[in-house]
Amino acid sequence: AVSRRIEPFYKGGRVQISRDGRFMFCPCGSKVNVLDVETGALLHSLQQEEEEDVTAFVLSPDDEVLLTSSRALLLRVWVWREPRCARAWRALHPLPVATMACDPTATLLATGGCDSTIKVWDLVRHYCTHNLKGSSGVVHLVEFHPDSSRLQLFSSSMDYKIRIWDLNSSRCVAVLDGHFSAVTSLAFADGNTLLSSGRDKICMVWDLESRESKRTIPVYETVEAAVLLPEKGDFSQLGVKKQGLHFVTAGSKGVLRVWEAASACCVYSQPVPFEPREEPSERSLCQCLAVPARGELVTVSLEHNVLFYEAQTLQLRPQLAGYNEEVLDVKFLGPGDSHIAVATNSPQLKVFELATSHCQILYGHTETIMALDVFRKGLMFVTCAKDRSIRVWRMGKAGRVVCVAQGLGHAHGVGAVACSRLKESFVVTSSQDCTIKIWDIPESLSSKAKAASTSSPETLHARVTERGHNKDINSVAVSPNDKLLATGSQDRLAKLWSCSDCSLLGVFSGHRRGIWCVQFSPVDQVLATSSADGTLKLWGLRDFSCLKTFEGHDASVLKIIFVSRGAQLLSSGSDGLLKLWTIKTNECVKTLDGHEDKIWGLHSNKQDDMVVTASSDSCITLWQDVTEIEEKEAQAKQEEQIMKEQELSNLLHEKRYLRALGLAISLDRPHTVLMVVKAILKEPEGRKHLEENIVRLRRDQKEAVLAFLVTWNTNSRNCHEAQAVLEILLRHEAPDSLLQFSGIKPAVESLLPYTERHFQRLSRLLQASMIIDFMWHNMRLGDTAQQDGGTL
Repeated sequence: AVSRRIEPFYKGGRVQISRDGRFMFCPCGSKVNVLDVETGALLHSLQQEEEEDVTAFVLSPDDEVLLTSSRALLLRVWVWREPRCARAWRALHPLPVATMACDPTATLLATGGCDSTIKVWDLVRHYCTHNLKGSSGVVHLVEFHPDSSRLQLFSSSMDYKIRIWDLNSSRCVAVLDGHFSAVTSLAFADGNTLLSSGRDKICMVWDLESRESKRTIPVYETVEAAVLLPEKGDFSQLGVKKQGLHFVTAGSKGVLRVWEAASACCVYSQPVPFEPREEPSERSLCQCLAVPARGELVTVSLEHNVLFYEAQTLQLRPQLAGYNEEVLDVKFLGPGDSHIAVATNSPQLKVFELATSHCQILYGHTETIMALDVFRKGLMFVTCAKDRSIRVWRMGKAGRVVCVAQGLGHAHGVGAVACSRLKESFVVTSSQDCTIKIWDIPESLSSKAKAASTSSPETLHARVTERGHNKDINSVAVSPNDKLLATGSQDRLAKLWSCSDCSLLGVFSGHRRGIWCVQFSPVDQVLATSSADGTLKLWGLRDFSCLKTFEGHDASVLKIIFVSRGAQLLSSGSDGLLKLWTIKTNECVKTLDGHEDKIWGLHSNKQDDMVVTASSDSCITLWQDVTEIEEKEAQAKQEEQIMKEQELSNLLHEKRYLRALGLAISLDRPHTVLMVVKAILKEPEGRKHLEENIVRLRRDQKEAVLAFLVTWNTNSRNCHEAQAVLEILLRHEAPDSLLQFSGIKPAVESLLPYTERHFQRLSRLLQASMIIDFMWHNMRLGDTAQQDGGTL
């Protein structure tokens, strides 16, 4: 059964955090998700049924309500803590709203539309107060002046100018012209100083009294956000040595940098967590927020990752992965399987802590990671990628993962990897170049791992290289004793090799299409294979014969694992279904529907009681083995039933009919309730006792009895009891009260035809009995007359 799901909570757009720093609001298609910042847990989603995508949203300054705008041109006010939609109205913009802002008093809302207009709304009286025209193109930025007494609104549109609107006169009173590309953020240092950032790689400081530019700071990267550092606080570790305006920029380089406005110098730059590439766009930051309540800065990357930094040192704190795209592989990791390592459609590796959903984002590979495997102890694991390399990672005591070794050698992308089972001694990889390579892991890696964060990764060299198949090798597996390895290929063959010298021992031939996965049994000398032909096969390692074939999947079987100590197989298909097979009986005992797309990742933990699956639908699902729990529950239920039946028998014997009726109803057994009703009616003055007991029942019990008597009434043997109870209900319950009963309509519809049939049957019986009575009476009269005549 599903115990937990890690689903996408953020798919792009502006993230917002509450003033107290406890809650984060992330747009995700047609909904806005509310997350607990401390745990990363999804609290609830704000979504209307069949609503279109949210285009903009804003949290009120008092944290009370959230305002959203959708592609359906509707504005909504959400009481997000409950959560419920308090009000909705038409936006009056002919095109979607691109940006929203609330004034400091939370009484005014400004909406900037794709139609070049800005509208201001009174949130108390619910009407549009201003319609500001004059912008050019999409208005993508609106911001109220922090001093609410000024009643000024700042905006920017596609003409790269910053406009200042006076809401008293509804006029544009100034245009700040200095940027040559889109303005991305506005920050107010004080009432008269404004900082703006743009995609033209500059930041500008403006004097709002003279409405002139005071300074232009070239930052040499496309800036998506500029955040002011507070004047109070020790920021000496960030190179802040003087008083004055300092700010942090986030942009295309993917790192935070601190700038001194007076000298236009960068005083601090974060170390780059990845190797520089020609295209840094994937790692660029699209947003940066200050959270004073937590003393943190929050950045959002283009890859939908949310990173928290300590404001005074820019030390990385929790990381959250908002969207995993297509998940290609997943494995349990760490002591006690406390983490999962996830390979997504990305060069970055993600390691999730299962207790908190916090995620480490690890850089190293330069192209998409295809697969990963974990050594037996769970502390070291290996990844392989399209960049033709493999990397060995190690988890430290604090849960921090670092790269300790890397290896290059394949001619094409590396698609499959398997670790040795007994010790951390070697790794086997296979590639699109149709070769298998065995890499020895030096013993020094275990001792070096303590200082691995400071030293560079060791270089690995392949000990053996062997051309294994004629087509892509999709899967590779190592036997539990580290002596054998198996490969499965697109050429429909699986092969068995010796681990020592990679010599071919045998070929498994029988699948009609390419083989996706191979797995050794943990207890028997058998190999399991799964194929695109929709079947699973078990093969003997001694004679390479097919022992069993499992048929049931309607699509390609992408992954298989042995569970229940080797007694069962779990398989995943490209249709999003999981199937559990019992090997002894060859039958599928359960089909689990947990995903909407191909399930690429499938792995069980060391205790063999949990399974993790990962799919192209970007969801990761954790499954728990509930066999024992269900058996215990069933046993407890059975014992409870026996106890209740014994108690019911005792109550009937003691003629405590009210308790007996209540107990029979709680058992949800119409036949048992009927037996109790029949037992009451057999008593002297049974009708009276039945009436007293039925009247004293609770309303929910009366509803249950009504549902039961509908069933009784279908049988002519029990219709008298059904009609007796029905008569009592009709006599003692007012029509209005009966109409409130759940299921009253279908009950009446079912009762009418059978009652009519019983009535007609009784009428015919009555008529027949009267005719018999009449004939009997006449026969008696004739006998009497004959007797009288004889006497005379």
